[in-house]
Amino acid sequence: MKVVAVIPARYASSRFPGKALADLAGKPMVQHVVERAAQAKTVGRVLVATDDERIAAAVRAFGTEAVLTDPGHPSGTDRIAEAIREVPCDLVVNVQGDEPLLPPAMVDEAVEPFFGDPALEMGTVCRAIEDPRDLVDPNVVKVVRDLEGYALYFSRAPVPYTRDGQRGAGAGPCKHIGLYVYRRAFLFRFTAWKPTPLEEAERLEQLRALEHGVRIRVVETQHDSVGVDTPDDLARVQRLLERRAWTPSSSS
Repeated sequence: MKVVAVIPARYASSRFPGKALADLAGKPMVQHVVERAAQAKTVGRVLVATDDERIAAAVRAFGTEAVLTDPGHPSGTDRIAEAIREVPCDLVVNVQGDEPLLPPAMVDEAVEPFFGDPALEMGTVCRAIEDPRDLVDPNVVKVVRDLEGYALYFSRAPVPYTRDGQRGAGAGPCKHIGLYVYRRAFLFRFTAWKPTPLEEAERLEQLRALEHGVRIRVVETQHDSVGVDTPDDLARVQRLLERRAWTPSSSS
């Protein structure tokens, strides 16, 4: 199967405008994301979908494809759908543009289930929560899975709730990592649907798929990453790179 990784990168950001072009160890941050996505064994092509010519020019300068998209898209997923409309592929990997420490192996873990299941339309990744603070942090999205590894629900609330303070085997809380894989045809269906009630309540786009009855395969990974939402986050990643203190299995 042909697998294309697409990195949505918009210039505007309420907390960190232009962060895709922020210098990180001598490179724009988006270049780190591109290089890591390209190292995934399952990925055959990488491109950046952006709404800004400055980002597109920087991406082309380091030798990667850039597609200019409508600046009015409500989400990165919509931007990706426009960018791949003329791109022949079977699977599309949505790689967040603010993950400069993305482990390439995590991409492969998310893609792998599609090779053995032609009915699978959407997949993502989770990791066991180790820091209790993450469980109650609404910015850390939690996912609950069924016995076969498919998502039952995503929430900003601390789920699953344990009434008696004890968890059954395998029922520990997991944080959702925002890396997605879609079959190409499904991506167009997904972006054609209007936002759904639970999606709007939680502000979690993936709930739209669940509300339409789509099964989402959630692979549990031992890998982790460090997202960049603010200049302080960028400084933290810079320190990790300078000290070479980051490994893909490090906790964020």
